[in-house]
Amino acid sequence: MNFIINGVTNALQNLYQVNISPSDVTLQQTRKEFEGQITVVTFPFTRYTKKSPEQTGQEIGTFLKEHVSEIAGFNVIKGFLNISLSDNYWINLFTHTVLQPQFGVFQSNGKKVMVEYSSPNTNKPLHLGHIRNNLLGFSVAEILSAYGYEVIKANLVNDRGIHICKSMLAWQKFGNGETPESSGLKGDHLVGKYYVIFDKEYKKQIDDLKASGQSEEDAKKNAPLIKEAQVMLQKWEAGDEQIIQLWKTMNGWVYAGFDVTYKNLGVSFDKYYYESDTYLLGKDIIQEGLDKGVFFKKADNSVWIDLTADGLDEKLVLRGDGTSVYITQDMGTAQLKYDDFEMDESIYVVGNEQDYHFKVLFLILEKLGKSWAKGLFHLSYGMVDLPSGKMKSREGTVVDADDLIAEMVETARQRTEELGKVEGFSEDEKASLYRMIGMGALKYFLLKVEPKKRLLFDPNESIDFQGHTGPFIQYTHARIRSVLAKAEFTKQNQEGTYNRALTPTERDLIIELSRYPEQVEAAAQGFSPALIANYAYDLAKLYNKFYHEESILKAGHEDVKQFRLRLSDATAAVLKKAMRLLGIDVPERM
Repeated sequence: MNFIINGVTNALQNLYQVNISPSDVTLQQTRKEFEGQITVVTFPFTRYTKKSPEQTGQEIGTFLKEHVSEIAGFNVIKGFLNISLSDNYWINLFTHTVLQPQFGVFQSNGKKVMVEYSSPNTNKPLHLGHIRNNLLGFSVAEILSAYGYEVIKANLVNDRGIHICKSMLAWQKFGNGETPESSGLKGDHLVGKYYVIFDKEYKKQIDDLKASGQSEEDAKKNAPLIKEAQVMLQKWEAGDEQIIQLWKTMNGWVYAGFDVTYKNLGVSFDKYYYESDTYLLGKDIIQEGLDKGVFFKKADNSVWIDLTADGLDEKLVLRGDGTSVYITQDMGTAQLKYDDFEMDESIYVVGNEQDYHFKVLFLILEKLGKSWAKGLFHLSYGMVDLPSGKMKSREGTVVDADDLIAEMVETARQRTEELGKVEGFSEDEKASLYRMIGMGALKYFLLKVEPKKRLLFDPNESIDFQGHTGPFIQYTHARIRSVLAKAEFTKQNQEGTYNRALTPTERDLIIELSRYPEQVEAAAQGFSPALIANYAYDLAKLYNKFYHEESILKAGHEDVKQFRLRLSDATAAVLKKAMRLLGIDVPERM
């Protein structure tokens, strides 16, 4: 909107002999309750004009209408000058910008970013929390890629530690050689089964020890199972061949299971990091920090950093026996990731329970003088609840990702068949459509909410063809494709220019379409798929209003019909692009 900014600066120069910088002109989108599309804030100019904001707005508006051809009219509400642009302006914008192949495509910005997400444990299947994590990470990566970044999608797998040994030990003791093949279970479900078995048996032992007179704290430490698991971990770290082989076998089962879930979710990764490879990293950084005076040793040889001056506390970074803590490993892994890719930014998609951890980690790396530390960002997100409440994996009541995906597809089948939207579909086409709608419902519902917010996921509410849902947008796309098919519309029909008055809904639709690139930019800068999700919903809602208010196939004149078909086709294209940034496919017909 440079022509408006230039017009305002010219107005101030001509009317009041004042030279201002273009950056002093503030433009806003006009609020929906007022007439106009662009609003100029006139309050800052009153010190030059020595007049009221309203009078200043009237005088500037009159000048603009006389000297800027794109401006059709204006109105002033207090200190806000609301400008209406001409239909000719919007038609030209539509024809020469929105309809062009490169609309919404950003050139490379020369920057590289890593988005790390998923971060599963190999002792249990993926659950509802992992679904939000994966969908959020994948969508942010897609949005950043669309915005011109070179993106590396990374997954740091938590494949070692006492929790992994719990599943291994339980399988050794109670598994009788059970495998995914012999049990018919996905590998991650089989390993998760033994994690739950360990917990149940461990609790029994704790209860027995408490009954014999031990305190709960002592009973937890002395239970034979936990001691065996600790010995197994020590053997693993010492490189015991049998333990390592069992670990590799069971992790292999889990990875095969994860791959199926990732495929069903439609997410992927460019690089995997494994905690078993990275847990010893960071010790060199500890020494570097001691040499620089960033860290200090206590009498027991443990290494700490004092962050009290930064409003935090003292933080342990290495135990007295020389073993690492989580932050030791995370420092080393952060250095490894940068050494591998030298990215400008690195985004960690991790739940908000780790907010403090990442605040400390990033601050330590800055104090160590790591040049890349300023590019680190924790994309914190809230927990997902179901109507039945929060569920915990260690109790065997996890909201399993695979079960939820299957439930979504089945619910989509029921709803779609009830509405009779699959007439003339083959069985394969029906199955594909049900999966598309079910996954679209799940993804959209989780992504339409700002990441930081905790949300309640209701599977039934998410599949509503008339609500603020993915299926509503998917159905709108299918509706548009149906209109275009009936008209036998092809891209060749897009030749020609139009010189006619727009109806209000035509104008509103063009304006909304033109906003797509700015929405991608805002979503990329804010790491917020919710902006794209809500934009797609607003666009779909506006198209449905247009569809009901304007005749398309039976428009009175052929050029009006062709214009509305072009408008429909452009809307379908933008909806498809926007939904793809969320990892959601849209159907051609329903």
